[in-house]
Amino acid sequence: MYAVDPKILQKLEEHVRRVLIMDPNPAASRLLADLMKGLGARDLFFEPEERRALEMARDADPCLIFVECGGPKLDGGAFTRKLRRSNLMCRKAPVIMMTSDATAATIKDARDSGVHEFLRKPFTAGDLLKRVMAVTIKQRDWIEGVGYVGPDRRRFNSAEFTGSRKRKADKAQSEAEAQVQAVDQAVRILRAAIDQFDNDPAQALRAMREQAGLLKRIATSGAGEARLAVAVAVLEMALNGSNPRRETLAVPVKGVTDLYPTVDNRAA
Repeated sequence: MYAVDPKILQKLEEHVRRVLIMDPNPAASRLLADLMKGLGARDLFFEPEERRALEMARDADPCLIFVECGGPKLDGGAFTRKLRRSNLMCRKAPVIMMTSDATAATIKDARDSGVHEFLRKPFTAGDLLKRVMAVTIKQRDWIEGVGYVGPDRRRFNSAEFTGSRKRKADKAQSEAEAQVQAVDQAVRILRAAIDQFDNDPAQALRAMREQAGLLKRIATSGAGEARLAVAVAVLEMALNGSNPRRETLAVPVKGVTDLYPTVDNRAA
């Protein structure tokens, strides 16, 4: 491991204490473990098989997870999707996917499964440090949807992508613009959650509660809107009821989303 600025190591310390490595190749796992120790990792856990990975994640509660894209008994994308939809304490932990087959399709699937970053094998210590910093120090917003759960895909910035279009326009230029983007996304997720409620009720409810909380914070901020505050309050009452169902939630969700009729209905 090459010399790393002590200030960077200090910033990384709390984010790399416990690391879970999922790689069917023992030699590759050991190499990654040695490199992570150089970045301050203290407790390292290894699990090469997907079927036992969630149990290991529950017991270890990792701060950071590395997962191989695929192997004889491992599907990194499938594991990540299950993790994101679980009730584990580490469900939001940064996930870095690794593979030697970094095709455009593989990178897209990794992004859509809910990983934070992508690391091509073989990699250098510098490549690893760059990815670890990207998922710890430079954290991204969390998206709690139904079709997608994970870090904001609009901020996915894998160094594997070398094209000329990096979607810079997605980045808000002001606090007001960021708030508009947040409301738009929350409204789309609410609509998708109602539409897909019967397919995954538990995740739909979790997504609705997350968006209701976000919209409540916006509505009660200095630039808030009274109509939104009232509509969100009604929705929260329905969500906190004894048995929230699609039938009891459809009207309060509509009460919120009707305030923003120009927001499209793309699935979230």
